[in-house]
Amino acid sequence: MSRWSPVHSLLTLVALATSACLWTPPEEPEAPREEKKAPAPPEPTACMTAPIVTNGSRNRMRVALTFDACSTRHNEYDERVIRTLLETGTPATLFIGGGWALANPERIEELAQYPGFEFGNHTFSHPHMPQVMDDQKVLEELQRTQQAVYDLTGRIPKYFRPPFGEVDRRVAWLASQASLVTLNYDLPSGDPDTNIPAKRLTDWVVRKASPGGIVVMHMNHKRFATATALPDIIKGLRKRGFELVTVGTLLEDHTWPTCQPSEEPELPAVAGVIP
Repeated sequence: MSRWSPVHSLLTLVALATSACLWTPPEEPEAPREEKKAPAPPEPTACMTAPIVTNGSRNRMRVALTFDACSTRHNEYDERVIRTLLETGTPATLFIGGGWALANPERIEELAQYPGFEFGNHTFSHPHMPQVMDDQKVLEELQRTQQAVYDLTGRIPKYFRPPFGEVDRRVAWLASQASLVTLNYDLPSGDPDTNIPAKRLTDWVVRKASPGGIVVMHMNHKRFATATALPDIIKGLRKRGFELVTVGTLLEDHTWPTCQPSEEPELPAVAGVIP
């Protein structure tokens, strides 16, 4: 058996070292190329929707009392409601039906003399708006009321109160096309129920009112308990520390987003929505 000589061993090590230097690791497979994806569709912009407002800021002790003047067969008017508001120095937002306005021109002209009252739009004939499937008829309900209120008072309503509180996104969007913000409420007073006595009505509204709240009542039915309950409602809310304001004041901290802000001056709404 032959023995390894020191020289032989050294040559073997050199050969191994040389072969090790010649070895290169296998190439790593190339990372798959990312396919270019189509750009994501743009997010819906603010102007594709319209707000349905039910309350103002919950951080301020303010409440808005609102009164609907509904267009009905008799188009009544309860002057006691207005007298109480004036005697107590209470601002309010009055949602006027177009039919009611035309039936009570002298009434609404008188109401326009008081700066503490703000006018809103309560449609012309008081329909169930989501059931009006023709978009043009929805706009006509709003535009005819805008025209009636403007002709009699020189004021242009900014807010729309849907009859019966019934509204959906389509109706709110159409209202925005007539330069109106849809304004509902978070506290129905319950005054259309003629079985509710004035004290119960008062206790309910005073107890349930919350900061930023919008209360809905009526000014067109003398058989409702509204006029009887209203003095104590006002007194009770103020005793709780609430400031009573119009809807416009309640929402003065809110700005509604638009798609394309413009520096151009705003045209009068009446010119834009009424033919």
